[in-house]
Amino acid sequence: MERWFWIGLGGAVGTLARYGLSTWCQQRFGAGFPYGTLAVNVIGSFLLGVILQVAATTELLSPTLRLALSTGVMGGFTTYSSFNYETIKLFEEGAWWVGALNVLVTVAGCMIAGVLGIFVARRLVAS
Repeated sequence: MERWFWIGLGGAVGTLARYGLSTWCQQRFGAGFPYGTLAVNVIGSFLLGVILQVAATTELLSPTLRLALSTGVMGGFTTYSSFNYETIKLFEEGAWWVGALNVLVTVAGCMIAGVLGIFVARRLVAS
């Protein structure tokens, strides 16, 4: 139960950090391009790589702290970082086709799911 608490707390911290960074980027650079989302995804991918590499190669992070930082903070900050890390690991393991398939299916699948979600929501709201 303690891990759930720390993951939840980390998720709240990550969510607030995402909102803060996205708001700052929009105010600083304008709304013509999703700079906030781009910044969150790039920074989150970098930070998750650091966290998981440190956790895998040292004993600096306890299992609970690793979960709080990776699943909690980074999960609240961005889930793209998980996709990025998992795809990189597939490439590192030599599973090039699986990694490429993961990229293709994730991007296409998310685009299709997003379009379907918008379609369904428009139908529901119009009813």
